[in-house]
Amino acid sequence: MPALFPFADYWWFYALFTLGVLGLLALDLGVFHRQAHEVGVKEALGWTVVWTTLSLLFCFALWRYAEWKLPQDPRLLAAGMTAAAASELADRTALEFLTGYVVELSLSVDNIFVFIVVFTFFGIPPQYQHRVLFYGILGALVFRVVFIALGSVLMQFHWVIWVFGGFLILTGLKILFAPEKPMDPDKNPALRLLRRLVPIVPRFEGQKFFVMENGVRHGTPLLVALAAIEASDIIFAVDSVPAIFAITNEPLVVFTSNVFAILGLRSMFFLLAGVVHKFRYLKYGLGLVLVFVGLKMAWLNDLFGGKFPITWSLAIIGALLGAAVAASLLVPPRRPAPAGVAPAA
Repeated sequence: MPALFPFADYWWFYALFTLGVLGLLALDLGVFHRQAHEVGVKEALGWTVVWTTLSLLFCFALWRYAEWKLPQDPRLLAAGMTAAAASELADRTALEFLTGYVVELSLSVDNIFVFIVVFTFFGIPPQYQHRVLFYGILGALVFRVVFIALGSVLMQFHWVIWVFGGFLILTGLKILFAPEKPMDPDKNPALRLLRRLVPIVPRFEGQKFFVMENGVRHGTPLLVALAAIEASDIIFAVDSVPAIFAITNEPLVVFTSNVFAILGLRSMFFLLAGVVHKFRYLKYGLGLVLVFVGLKMAWLNDLFGGKFPITWSLAIIGALLGAAVAASLLVPPRRPAPAGVAPAA
């Protein structure tokens, strides 16, 4: 089936949506976070509610628009689609957005661990962390647009679906069974390149990413932390973009659900940074989600006549993540055996 909202017909929506997002970000940084300050749990919770509410309102608006537009779409009418079938297509579009948003937001939990490591490693004061994340998220939006555009082109070739699906399955299995390796930002190739291109001063200069010394522009530790976050997001995008294409092949839904998930990532970090380590089984839930969406892309869609039921997808993903969170909260952590006592067989 061709795209329901082709770019040639909806370029104006992409433009208005992008301008709206940039306006919200400008309002965020220029008004609400103009002065550097530490973001507390109460403030983070408020912003999390704001971004989540905006996402759900957009989902509702998309659903209502699709219900109005699709039954009178000339292409669908020419293909013999009834008004009832077009209405079901509108329902599916809204559910695909919601499912994609949940998947992308869930996969973003890994980014929170990276943020914690980067801020700790470079000693970024709490009052400057929001500024680093702001520009990090801004860069992430640019990279996601590039990845989504490439994905939209590649997804026209059926063999790419198998490649993406297999990659997601292998990534999920790696999360489930491979031992965790501690992240060392100092070994990041992007940071090594940055230090070769820009001299770095070892001190902070307020919120500045650059300072002038002896007529030469130097970077501050905030710039190094920003580069580490941007490099990590490129790596995460390799997982998350194929995952959303496993849910839907509608570029507009892929784009908007990704953007809303990224916008909510900053507030989610400040909300969960202190407790995320307690969800020790969440990584297994995320691994199983990736395995499922990989199977959906490479096998289940064909098994169900081209489209695995989106309601089942949302239920399965929600159940996997809910079970992982519940297990983390209900199952007590193992206590290390006392010295000299062998663990029970």
